[in-house]
Amino acid sequence: MSAKPAPTIHPIDPLLAGRWSPRAFSAQAVTAEQLNSILEAARWAPSSSNIQPWRFLVWDRFLDANAYDRAFATLVPFNQDWVRGCPVLIAACASTVNSRGEPNRTAWYDTGAAAFSLTLQAHALGLAAHQMGGFDPALLRVAFQVPAEVEIIAMIAIGHHGDVQQLNDTLREREQAPRGRLALGDIAFAGEWGKTV
Repeated sequence: MSAKPAPTIHPIDPLLAGRWSPRAFSAQAVTAEQLNSILEAARWAPSSSNIQPWRFLVWDRFLDANAYDRAFATLVPFNQDWVRGCPVLIAACASTVNSRGEPNRTAWYDTGAAAFSLTLQAHALGLAAHQMGGFDPALLRVAFQVPAEVEIIAMIAIGHHGDVQQLNDTLREREQAPRGRLALGDIAFAGEWGKTV
């Protein structure tokens, strides 16, 4: 199941409408060219004052199975269940200080933009990308010697779309459920808080 377009109310670009977060991955390797393209998209994301605070830790099961397994071990059991077999894991991290050592209050925001660029490029290449917060950042920090000033924000699974029938019943139901979002009036306000656009 590789296509699950959003049922939008207003028209948006098909690339945006088509991006979703699948949990069914095949074990097929992601090529170096694909991975570099995905990371290049993240590199060109916008950032405040062009600080570019994003940093990405990348684990490819086919290139370094030991490192991949150590990263996989930081995922919560629920996520391990569906990530198992996915070829690439990426940790999205944000350097929270600028070049002068001052706090960068937009580091998380900018890193989110880079991570979204990464996931859109993966989708454009026909790959699946699923961002998740269910992992142990403290364990990952120790395991991979992440500096104290770098916040570990999210993990992203990257791979080829897999067979939804290989998921357990709960995950298969989620995978096949209709997509949904809050109404536009719940997230966008006209001129003052709570006033519907």
